[in-house]
Amino acid sequence: MPLPIGTTVRAFAPASLSNLGSGFDVLGLAIDGAGDTVTARRVAAPGLRLVAVRGDGGVLPTDAASNTAGIAAGATLELAGVNGVGIELELDKGLPIGSGLGSSAASAVAAAYAVNLLLGKPLRKRQLVESCLRAEAAISGRHADNVAPSLLGGLVLVRRVDPLDVIRIPVLEGLAVGVVTPDLVIHTKMAREVLPDRVPLTSMVANTADIAAFVAACFTGDRALFARSIDDCVVAPRRVELIEGGADAIEAALDAGALGSSVSGAGPSIFAFCGSMRQAGEVTAAMRAAFREHGVDSTARVSPADCPGVRQL
Repeated sequence: MPLPIGTTVRAFAPASLSNLGSGFDVLGLAIDGAGDTVTARRVAAPGLRLVAVRGDGGVLPTDAASNTAGIAAGATLELAGVNGVGIELELDKGLPIGSGLGSSAASAVAAAYAVNLLLGKPLRKRQLVESCLRAEAAISGRHADNVAPSLLGGLVLVRRVDPLDVIRIPVLEGLAVGVVTPDLVIHTKMAREVLPDRVPLTSMVANTADIAAFVAACFTGDRALFARSIDDCVVAPRRVELIEGGADAIEAALDAGALGSSVSGAGPSIFAFCGSMRQAGEVTAAMRAAFREHGVDSTARVSPADCPGVRQL
């Protein structure tokens, strides 16, 4: 049952890292701190409207049908079987666009969750993944490795998107992650264009083994195995070439003691798994120094590896 006209709710959806090495379009992790916020308001006039977008520098469309927030909100109404209600949305971007931090996914997740709240929560969080998938499909492809962790929190394995099959994976105790985002923009479309059309059998076997080892390490708590599994011989080597200083930042992270490091999603953000929050701070400092050697400024984030997903503010 929709809440009364005049009711306002706010939802925050966190940033997320994706791929995490060999888990292309399969593995995702929510991180703490930055994210997007959507304010949703029940109004008398029927229809869904995106009335404000802030923090994007005027880049994103304000048409609800063209913005992931609006698309996810509309899909939520459809999945809930609700027609004829009036809802206004305001989107506050806390994530940079084209950063590899799940920016479009966070907008979709915050909007879907906020609208579901206004409708009296007829849908569970896992059902909202489908709403967000529709939004992602319209912008960058039907993949859930960002929307699922941003919704559910923690570390997520997306086994399938059709039909949807999402599994939460335990996070190693005390694990932290450092993320450095250089002042570069890599659009998902560009990052997908550099991927190979064919993958050698040896590379497929190597990546399959690494993702299996990653999951096994998470369930057994084996840090040494976990560190060995943060590898990718297919996607990351192509994408890191698009990131000025990216390869040196990964090398600097490993030299500073990171368990593993790679490109997050389409990039240009580089993540590093670390044994503690303190080590993550040291590792991100080394990564930023590597980028500076290439004349590239950057922003660092440090987060526990086990963080909550979307929530009401």
